[in-house]
Amino acid sequence: MEEMIKNRIYDEERALYGSNGITVEGCRFDGPADGESALKESRNVKAYDSFFNLRYPFWHDDNLLIDNCEMTENCRAALWYTNNAVITNTKFHGIKALRECSNIRIENSDIVSKEFGWSVKDMIMKNTSAQSEYFMMRSEKLQFENVKLEGKYSFQYIKDSVFENCDFDTKDAFWHARNVVIKNCTLKGEYLAWYCENVTFENCTIIGTQPLCYCRKLKLINCSMIDTDLAFEKSDVDATITTFVLSIKNPLSGTITVPKTGEIIMDDVNAKGIINCLL
Repeated sequence: MEEMIKNRIYDEERALYGSNGITVEGCRFDGPADGESALKESRNVKAYDSFFNLRYPFWHDDNLLIDNCEMTENCRAALWYTNNAVITNTKFHGIKALRECSNIRIENSDIVSKEFGWSVKDMIMKNTSAQSEYFMMRSEKLQFENVKLEGKYSFQYIKDSVFENCDFDTKDAFWHARNVVIKNCTLKGEYLAWYCENVTFENCTIIGTQPLCYCRKLKLINCSMIDTDLAFEKSDVDATITTFVLSIKNPLSGTITVPKTGEIIMDDVNAKGIINCLL
């Protein structure tokens, strides 16, 4: 039988360490004792309407349900080494809020967390906003839908992931990404997806300088490009672009079809890409 814990305040070290089958509702993890690791090494935990203002609450846990909770900027590294968590309507406002976790689902939540989501496997994220730097680095098997992101250095070294209907304002995004599909997204920021491999952009809007350089097996399907110059340098690319491009520079191989471009720069003898301008 599950144990219900309601409207309690905990500030001691490892307050509910090793719990199994508990529901925490309306509780506060806060206070002068400043204790860490409130629910470390716990299983089958449900947390509702609770406030977390202390460090490392959910480490080495399994089977979590977290709803309508707040993890403040003092709640550092909230979830690490945790498997099987569903998190909804929750604020992640502490640094490094999610690391080395697997089978995670996040919906309708708000993330303000530098270095969020490193080395995560099998994550679904929907209807969520995020502000972060180095967001989701070295993670894999991500499925994102309707996610809005502001930050820098996002999705670096990720692989085997799908993004749909997202809005990303983030420089140096998707560097070294592998086996990724990005559909119906807006991507704004400098130096998009350098060194990526087997990445496809479909029905996307790409905004910003020097995108998509040094790529392999890159595809663009029915994409628009705004304020993009020096695009595709040293890339193996097949692209169908629907808008004017400021400049294209030295594509290594493949074919780029574009309505019009302001400048085509082909001053590298190894650049063999074909550029078809329709106008």
